[in-house]
Amino acid sequence: MFQLISALLIAALVGIDRVSKILAVNNLKDAQPVKFLFGAFQLRYTENTGAAFSAFSGNTAVLTVFTSLVILLCLFVIFTRRVKSKFLCACLIMVTAGGIGNLIDRFSQGYVVDFFEPLFMNFAVFNVADIFITVGAFLLIGYEIYDLVKEKKSAKTSNND
Repeated sequence: MFQLISALLIAALVGIDRVSKILAVNNLKDAQPVKFLFGAFQLRYTENTGAAFSAFSGNTAVLTVFTSLVILLCLFVIFTRRVKSKFLCACLIMVTAGGIGNLIDRFSQGYVVDFFEPLFMNFAVFNVADIFITVGAFLLIGYEIYDLVKEKKSAKTSNND
């Protein structure tokens, strides 16, 4: 049952990303940027052949292989139940779904559709899949740091006994 729920969550998140990119292509591709949230962000269509901040721009093949390996690793960990924490699984599900969403773009178009642009700071244009990847990875790292600190405190407490 856990694997089915995980697969459905991944599919739903990928679906959300796909719909958002279809809307971006249909409504933003040849249009002027649209500001929102009091001018803090704008919707602006871009085609990114690189990774975050257009790093590795033009290296679609390398990014495709790397992304595929990360997705396969995450799927392996999720579906073999290597991680017992539901929170960590949720993080991996977000990273996996975001990776799949961007991988679909790379395979089908050779670039990733990006459309969210923060205007309040110098930052990359990004998409929904990028949000899933970033939030999932950030929470995963935060959880691991918390777990290490908790483990260190626990070891210190048991050594003092």
